Amino acid sequence: MKWICRALARMEAQDEEFEARIRALEGWRAEKAGEERRVSTIGTGAGGVVGGVVAVIVRVLGG
Repeated sequence: MKWICRALARMEAQDEEFEARIRALEGWRAEKAGEERRVSTIGTGAGGVVGGVVAVIVRVLGG
């Protein structure tokens, strides 16, 4: 009977360790997705600024 309790305790410890690793991976994935969104937003913003500058130059040059 004692060996069953020890085996169950070991299984619970392994499950907790596995869940902690899964949570760490999920956190890393969410952080990585946030970085990708941030880079995409920066790229979109930079594209808008460049487009605005080109529009001003075309207007100034009489286009």
